Amino acid sequence: MILSGKEIEKNLGEEIIITPFVKEQLNPNSYNLRLHNELLIYNEHTLDMKKENKTSKIRIPEDGLILLPGKLYLGRTIEYTETKGYIPFIEGRSSVGRLGLSIHISSPYGNVGFKGYWTLEISCLQPIRIYPEINICQIYYQTIKGEFDSYSSFKYQNNKDIQSSKLFKEFE
Repeated sequence: MILSGKEIEKNLGEEIIITPFVKEQLNPNSYNLRLHNELLIYNEHTLDMKKENKTSKIRIPEDGLILLPGKLYLGRTIEYTETKGYIPFIEGRSSVGRLGLSIHISSPYGNVGFKGYWTLEISCLQPIRIYPEINICQIYYQTIKGEFDSYSSFKYQNNKDIQSSKLFKEFE
């Protein structure tokens, strides 16, 4: 089951950590997460799964940045989250999607025990101007049934910034 907004708020500081928490971002069954003011772009046109692909950081100015179709932008949330007994997952906001902007390409599910910022895989269908601190996506929490092991990835746990793919570490 998905937690209600009231249940999310009730579990803050215990099973769920959202920092900073802004009450106005709480929805009936989710919480809005905002876009940080930095993005990563890959330097190479052709990416290689077996190596660390080099990236460059770009800043989203207050007056916005135009994203172009056919390019992948990696962003992150302003909010740091931790979950101890729930499965977190993110989805783009429908208002954002209706502008042709996608915030994730892969699975929206996180793992029980995830601690960090959410890396967003941003792409667009047509040129679009984006802005820092916009409510870009929503985090939901689902209950989990049965015993579980908490997430402890050597690749992404406790991240402090935007995370490019670390798939190459699986080939080492």
